[in-house]
Amino acid sequence: MDFNDEKDYIMRIIKEAVRVFYSVLFGKQYTSVELPEENKYEVSGKTLEGFKDMVDKGLINEAENMLLEHMDVAQKEEVFAAVLFYEYVSEKDEEFLKAHNYSREEALDGINMLAEKKGYGQISEIFKGM
Repeated sequence: MDFNDEKDYIMRIIKEAVRVFYSVLFGKQYTSVELPEENKYEVSGKTLEGFKDMVDKGLINEAENMLLEHMDVAQKEEVFAAVLFYEYVSEKDEEFLKAHNYSREEALDGINMLAEKKGYGQISEIFKGM
């Protein structure tokens, strides 16, 4: 498996994790039609769009830290905001991520950590085994 195949593989895993999380958290199938509604997701008063703006400015680690520090794992909308955050980060190109000390593997690790914190360890195990 070359570098590009590995990158695409991780991105596919992350996209599948988003679908699984959505289904488990909200009890319905995730479709791309839901995406315009993603602005409704926020963590401690900061919208998902605000976290994405931080990512676009290269403040990926800072955004992640803020998100995780203020997220209430009991609130499914906040957990899904974090999942969408990791999906957004994983869509950035490799050079951007490397320049800002981040990687797709870290995004996948973040999703796995969310699954474990939320009590969905079995989901985490599925994605670790892929």
